Amino acid sequence: MSLIAAGTGAAPAEPETLENNGFWPAIAPRDFRDATRLDGTVTAPRLVQALQVAMADVNRQLADWQQDQQDDGAQTLADVTPPAWAIAGHYALLYRRAVYATAHASLLERYRDVSATEDGDERGEAKDHAADDIRRDARWAVAEIEGRQHTTVELI
Repeated sequence: MSLIAAGTGAAPAEPETLENNGFWPAIAPRDFRDATRLDGTVTAPRLVQALQVAMADVNRQLADWQQDQQDDGAQTLADVTPPAWAIAGHYALLYRRAVYATAHASLLERYRDVSATEDGDERGEAKDHAADDIRRDARWAVAEIEGRQHTTVELI
């Protein structure tokens, strides 16, 4: 005989949208979860914390750029004139990418597979490499917002 449990309770509510500093767009945890394909193993409080820390980090990195835009009269990111080649919502898209990638990399590092076997160690190392790649995406998004190149190379 087998048991299939269904309807064991309501799924936990997704956290509310996280307000930002007034210049940058708010971040919706549901959109982040969908974009990064995170499953329910990441709890809502941990998800919110990772997003808030990522928002603070990205906002700090972009503080000078934000101040320059505000000095030019932009009250919010929507007031910033994008380059002629850019798509609508260019800066908001890059900002979300930077925040999502920062939060996702942080979560990947903390949710390594729990296993005492060699296979578990290999999966954990693969997640570490994935976190590094995702963190690179965040750096590139910040660089693009600031109008910088992705890579700086210097000959010695």
